[in-house]
Amino acid sequence: MSRQAFPRKIEIIMTSTDIAKDKAARLLKKRGSISSSASNEFGLKHHRKHGSVNSSMISFMDEPSHDDYRPPVRMENTYQLGPNKRFPTSHIKDIIKDVLESYLCEEKYEPELCRQMTKTVSEVIKARVKDLMLPRYKIICLVHIGQLSNQSMRVGSRCLWDSSSDTFSTFEYRNNSLFAIGTVYGIYSE
Repeated sequence: MSRQAFPRKIEIIMTSTDIAKDKAARLLKKRGSISSSASNEFGLKHHRKHGSVNSSMISFMDEPSHDDYRPPVRMENTYQLGPNKRFPTSHIKDIIKDVLESYLCEEKYEPELCRQMTKTVSEVIKARVKDLMLPRYKIICLVHIGQLSNQSMRVGSRCLWDSSSDTFSTFEYRNNSLFAIGTVYGIYSE
């Protein structure tokens, strides 16, 4: 029997530091960087071949040091049970109207496109409402887009509601082939 018929099993014994270095090198390679020890070893081998002595090292730190530790800021209770300023429903209705008209004015109804448009339009409306910086209000934005073909649709929602501080604003938009309903809920969080 020849030796080639039976492949030999080679065992590699690695120490815990070798395993840690290998793991760190793989992690840094994924991130597009190389560790300082690996670059230094490569640099020394490369420079010995080519007779150069210059070397550079790349290093970074994943975790902040203990010197940078800052204790968390503790806030005191305000005992504020209601909003200082009401949710501006008319201004938010104007925002919804503006966004729906600008995004959907020349669009035709296509199911795949409208699925993406609901997400996009919803995020734009939510971002513009958040730019108003309404303190203590949680913003929920829903957009429904459907084909305009003589059908009806009912949209319902449920939640715990405080009628003295929670409110919503809605706007309906139509063009030749689609309709859209945008709703923004302003829920006051105590």
